[in-house]
Amino acid sequence: MIKAKIKILIIEDEDYDVKRIVNTLEPFKDMMVIKNIVSSGRDALKIIKKDPTNYDVIILDYQISGGLYGVELITEIKKVDTSIQIIIITKMTLNQTDLNFAAELIRSGASWFGTKTPIDIEDFIYQPTDFLLAIQNAYEKRQLQLEKSKLINERDETLTKLENSVKNILSKRKIIGVSSQIEQIRFFISKYTDVNANILIMGESGTGKELVATHLHYLSKKRLENFITVNCSAIPDTLFESEFFGFTKGAFTDAKAEKIGLFEQADNGTLFLDEVGDLSLNAQGKLLRALESGEIDKIGRNKRYKVNVRIISATNKDLAQLVKQKKFRQDLYYRLNILNINIPPLRERKEDIEPLVKYFLNIYSFEYNYNITDISKDVMRFLNNCDWYGNTRELKNLILRMVLLQNGGINMDIARLCLKDQLHRKIEELENIKIPSKDFILPLKEAEKNFRIKYIDAVRKLFLTDSESAKYLGMAKSNFHRLLKELNLK
Repeated sequence: MIKAKIKILIIEDEDYDVKRIVNTLEPFKDMMVIKNIVSSGRDALKIIKKDPTNYDVIILDYQISGGLYGVELITEIKKVDTSIQIIIITKMTLNQTDLNFAAELIRSGASWFGTKTPIDIEDFIYQPTDFLLAIQNAYEKRQLQLEKSKLINERDETLTKLENSVKNILSKRKIIGVSSQIEQIRFFISKYTDVNANILIMGESGTGKELVATHLHYLSKKRLENFITVNCSAIPDTLFESEFFGFTKGAFTDAKAEKIGLFEQADNGTLFLDEVGDLSLNAQGKLLRALESGEIDKIGRNKRYKVNVRIISATNKDLAQLVKQKKFRQDLYYRLNILNINIPPLRERKEDIEPLVKYFLNIYSFEYNYNITDISKDVMRFLNNCDWYGNTRELKNLILRMVLLQNGGINMDIARLCLKDQLHRKIEELENIKIPSKDFILPLKEAEKNFRIKYIDAVRKLFLTDSESAKYLGMAKSNFHRLLKELNLK
């Protein structure tokens, strides 16, 4: 049922025929409205270009005068708006049975063709029923095309928003570093993104395993699908099935509503299993079955559910060693470890420390509205000498503390306030001297001198000047210089 009136444009150069068209449409004025009447193709094209939404259906005399007519005019109108429907009327001077002519009309975009003749019908268009039905059908075709265009535009807008969201995620979660190890990780990511195989990421806590997994997903063809993450160490063994595979309503006493499991949530996308080495042997077996079959057993449902999920796993444990200790299933290990990426600890790629410091400094300076563009050289020197057992996460947290506690700049005073853990760790490393053998013990004086040499040398490496070192040790500068001379360190 047509709710809105059909908006019609008549392109006709003979008043006699205009009158016949108007008379034919008059009984249907509650359904149709003639928006305009023009006598030349060029004038018609001008008003259509001005506002194509003004017209749904065009009634066109094929042999109109003025130089722009027929197939050429139809083609030009379709260039303006492909959804506008064109109904052709003409005298019978054209061969009605010419197949080539009919094909040309259809290809150019006409939706119906009828004649004005015979001439003894003075008041109406010949074949008025076909003519009116053609107008209605043309209008409905235009509405369908407009709806299709709307859906396509909405889809394109949604895809654009999703693509922009992906770009935003990647811009906020950059892989920072200049070391050869980081370049190798970037290389692996570029090669693995669109490979439909499980990937195992290995590395100490804080090295950025989830960051690598994020890039693997959001740079792949699956980037617009779900990226579901789960910390396996946080899932109790008794809840493994319900969390990973879900359950139906009424499957057990407390199942008051259906639960969608992690595998279903990640269907056609990526499921990231963080700390996968913490799964129990029982949970490992259930996970293996799902990976081998590509199907899940949802609690309370007899029929198995097919899923298409890429698994990315991460662990800070040596899974190969756990396999030897019978703590991790060998078959699951090989299933997860089809492709792998190893992230070295930060202490093994010291050249990445400075770029990371500058990156986090910019991030937190902007976030908390501070104008901090750099830190002092002595602080950077100290940071480069730290071992960072907490890796990138520890460095990131440290930069946040320094940004929040700074007072116009980040210097060693701020560093001492924030770096207690690192400073104490350095001292503990020096204090924990292991005696290689009870048969080889140095005289106390010699051992003490050796310790003092190592201790003072280590402290000096942490600071830019000897004055800073003396200040931290609680010594006068002159006394510190004498000590250096005594230990042959000057």
